[in-house]
Amino acid sequence: MASILRFRKLCYVEPVKFQSFQPQKIDKKEETVATEAKTALEKNERRNKRQPKEWSCINSCCWVIGYLCTTWWLLLVLFNCLPATFPGFQVLESPGTRLKLEGLTALHPVVLVPGIVTGGLELWEGKPCAEGLFRKRLWGGSFTELLKRTKFGSLCQTPSALCKYIFLGHFVFQLDCNCELIWEWPLCLLEHLALHNETGLDPPGIRLRAVPGLVAADYFAPGYFVWAVLIENLAKIGYEGKNMHMAAYDWRLSFQNTEIRDQTLSRLKSQIELMYVTNGYMKVVVVPHSMGVIYLLHFLKWVETPPPMGGGGGPGWCAKHIKAIMNIGPVFLGVPKAVSNLFSAEARDVASIRAMDPGVLDSEILRLQALEHVMRVTRTWDSIASLLPKGGETIWGNLDWSPEEGHACDLSKKRYSQASAGDRDTNDSDVKMGFHVKESKYGRIISFGKETLQLSSSQLPSVDTKMLIKMLQQEFLGTRTNKNTNSACGGEVWTEYDEMCRETIPKIAENKPYTARTVLDLLRFVAPKMMQRVESHLSYGIADNLDDPKYNRYKYWSNPLETKLPDAPDIEIYCSYGVGIPTERSYIYKLSPNDKCKSIPFRIDSSVDGDEDSCLRGGVYLTDGDETVPVMSAGFMCAKGWRGRTRFNPSGIATHIREYRHKPPASLLEGRGLESGAHVDILGNFDLIEDVLRVAAGPVPKLEVIECIPTSSGCPTE
Repeated sequence: MASILRFRKLCYVEPVKFQSFQPQKIDKKEETVATEAKTALEKNERRNKRQPKEWSCINSCCWVIGYLCTTWWLLLVLFNCLPATFPGFQVLESPGTRLKLEGLTALHPVVLVPGIVTGGLELWEGKPCAEGLFRKRLWGGSFTELLKRTKFGSLCQTPSALCKYIFLGHFVFQLDCNCELIWEWPLCLLEHLALHNETGLDPPGIRLRAVPGLVAADYFAPGYFVWAVLIENLAKIGYEGKNMHMAAYDWRLSFQNTEIRDQTLSRLKSQIELMYVTNGYMKVVVVPHSMGVIYLLHFLKWVETPPPMGGGGGPGWCAKHIKAIMNIGPVFLGVPKAVSNLFSAEARDVASIRAMDPGVLDSEILRLQALEHVMRVTRTWDSIASLLPKGGETIWGNLDWSPEEGHACDLSKKRYSQASAGDRDTNDSDVKMGFHVKESKYGRIISFGKETLQLSSSQLPSVDTKMLIKMLQQEFLGTRTNKNTNSACGGEVWTEYDEMCRETIPKIAENKPYTARTVLDLLRFVAPKMMQRVESHLSYGIADNLDDPKYNRYKYWSNPLETKLPDAPDIEIYCSYGVGIPTERSYIYKLSPNDKCKSIPFRIDSSVDGDEDSCLRGGVYLTDGDETVPVMSAGFMCAKGWRGRTRFNPSGIATHIREYRHKPPASLLEGRGLESGAHVDILGNFDLIEDVLRVAAGPVPKLEVIECIPTSSGCPTE
């Protein structure tokens, strides 16, 4: 039977093969099936044509970010492959490898002290929204757990409503349904990062602690190194866990509170003593970065102070245990960025983003209230307030004078890409430095309106700014007591602006500039609770008599102008920082057009620009620095305040300065650059790494490369 069927099939097929060009008859059933298939295909094509219309700008942004990341990783792969096949792409020999060939080996133990933000924080106790994250990083690291968190709340009136979701990093937004916009996990994250507004310690039910070990700050995120390059080069000459330590701490807290809550200062003291004993009684080299510099300054005073306020090490502890301190990107005298952060949760980059697309950060679109959330959290961090400018008008200038006068200003990109390798070992003239300030208004850290800058101090309102603020405080307190002002503004995005009478806000901006002295009064007015807490831990003045017993209190220990260096003449102090990058110095503000009760009433006026040769760009005056810290704050103490035997340095500890002229990477293949002078990227600068290795493992090199530190008396001389 099977043979008959095969024969029949063969007979049926063969004629078709030879008569393929003849028309064949198709029955009605087959024609119906073909018609239905064609109709279904047409419907599918129409459906596919409609899909691109649903493509949103968020989708485009996500794809662009994906393409950029993919391109970046491909370039990194090429960078690692090209040296083996193409000339001209050879990877420079690392300082650790080269110095090892010279015979340099590990000698002095090394302690690394990270700065603000760069250290990881892990969860030990949290709210229900953070369930399952015990001992997982909520800040720093891979952010893997944050990316997994896609939980969100819903206020849909119809539970079965079909909603669309937008995924942006670890933010999850719910749109296009009868629901309010909910982004539960980011709010949960911010709630855990915030501290108690009155005590500056843990809020009830939440405990975040610093990640211990070298991994605490080697990378901030995958591919974004902080200390990793320096650690790797130290390892190449013999350093390891027994002679290298990362002094991790909770960078959100005030410095004394790190001891009160975590005993961090006591543990650092014990670690240094242990490393000193177990490494053949070799003194320790301490390498702090950024805010870690003033944290270490606080430690130096704490460790020799008798208990219970101090560590009880005695007057000779520092001289016995510390060989050298290599300050990288120091913030000795603060940064103006801290003022704008606390005043309006802004900086130059944030103001630029807001100018391009106000809806991204403001509450009109998507009701994100991003800056309000940022302000609510950062105002609970005493660390931000520790970076406010110190020294008042004597250091930062007044209404008619600023120390930057007479320095060139050239903000062109060409200027910063022309630095040669030889520049880093030679003194540059003032003209070559590229910052000539025609305007002498840098001392006005906050001004309202460009017109204010054109007025001399005699043309400004005659009412003393400090007295005016006191009057406004009285009005504010009376209004709050009698009328419970803006009580409806409470809630999740609460800031102290919500308790202010909105009628008093314009009075702050009535053609009044604020200097480094009066800006503290301004913050006392707009954020009285924050400043009351902060000023119990920090001080911003200049001491006339350091023998006054009041300076034995811990609130003065992190201010180099209100404390003495230890009696340890054999210690050497290095100030190493980048120069040649425009750095924020002062700001022009305006009243915010958004008058909602929960909004921030002030913002940087990014529409204001100066002349072609002016340092005023986008409402921000720029000066020389490392993009974060002005050169005056980074170098003044080593160049002036501690040079020789002074009231701040009675034992005459030797100070050295090296300024690293910023040289941007020539191409994307160089990553963040091997000669960068930027505030964080400098930790990957090969010249800086070599200097650290030589100080830690060999005789002290000569690093004296002084350029002109802007001060009232000009450039320091030897």
